[in-house]
Amino acid sequence: MIKTHNLHKLFTTDEVETTALNGINMEIQPGEFVAIMGPSGCGKSTLLNILGLLDNPSEGEYHFFGTEVAKMSERQRANLRKGNIGFVFQSFNLIDELTVYENVELPLLYLKTPAGDRKKKVEAQLERMNIMHRRNHFPQQLSGGQQQRVAIARAVVANPKVILADEPTGNLDSTNGLEVMNLLTQLNQGGTTIIMVTHSPHDAGFAHRIVNLFDGKVVTENFHV
Repeated sequence: MIKTHNLHKLFTTDEVETTALNGINMEIQPGEFVAIMGPSGCGKSTLLNILGLLDNPSEGEYHFFGTEVAKMSERQRANLRKGNIGFVFQSFNLIDELTVYENVELPLLYLKTPAGDRKKKVEAQLERMNIMHRRNHFPQQLSGGQQQRVAIARAVVANPKVILADEPTGNLDSTNGLEVMNLLTQLNQGGTTIIMVTHSPHDAGFAHRIVNLFDGKVVTENFHV
């Protein structure tokens, strides 16, 4: 379970202090699909960065599946991220110099997965995402929808507990966007916890629960049956 208590995040620049998160309390159960919504500047990306162990809160508690992580060092956070969290970004964040296969393989290299196992796992995800025929292509040779499928394959190849998706359909047309949302739904139905930041009410409709942020606070939560 993911649980935060009284989470705050302050940013200080040139003696100006900005409160990005202001007392966030939330619980996300294993296997849940949660959408985080709110206007630009409300703290969505900051919250996602903390939930994804990319940053620490200024104050408060964060329990990641039983481990208190709020005060962890950067190295400790990086070690916990490996194999536990997969990321899907609006801009895909693929490495241009690597092929599709090599991009998907990357998390397994960090985990020092044996070569034979890596091959099986990468090929299984390429088949699942229907991009096996593009395995030797480079990201710039793919459409936006194909690039996002590669990014999702990379996010899930190590079978993480959680996928964090930041505007995953933001650079896609409606057809490819729907395809990506269906893929995320299938992963969630397979047991993966998904936390998604989105501006799209349509995309948020795929989630079990919508958490609305405003000025760094949770203002409402809506549950879908």
